[in-house]
Parts: sequence; C-alpha cells; structure tokens
Amino acid sequence: MKIKPKRYIIWSTNKEIDLDNSYQKKWYIAEVLSNGRAEDIGQLDWEEIRKLLPEINLPERIRRLWEDYFEYSGK
Repeated sequence: MKIKPKRYIIWSTNKEIDLDNSYQKKWYIAEVLSNGRAEDIGQLDWEEIRKLLPEINLPERIRRLWEDYFEYSGK
C-alpha cells in the first residue's frame, strides 16, 4: 500500500511511501512517532509498533517514552 504522508510529518520528500516495503514502513512509523499528532499516532497499528520498536531508529527520549508505554500498559 502506498501513501502520501502529511507534510508536517515528513517534509523531506513529496514522494509516496510504500508501506509494503519494510524499510520504508519502519521509517514512516519512526517519523509519525517523532513528528505526528495524536490522531496520526492513533492510526498506527499498536501491536506493529510494539513489535518493530527495537528495529526503529528513534531519538532516545521518544524511544524511552514508547518503551515505557508498552511496559506499563501491559500491551
């Protein structure tokens, strides 16, 4: 599935992102977790975030936030 990301999430490209490509999907999720609004983050698959979190390149403070979320929520 290809999507055109919102400009406030990804401003470095105007191209579509192919979510069937694992590299692009991880990159997109990282950008949404870092730059997205609550409604953007809410549209992500929480189980997928939990599963991919160790593989996603995130700033340390954002990584810790999500690791803590999943640890304390029991998800």
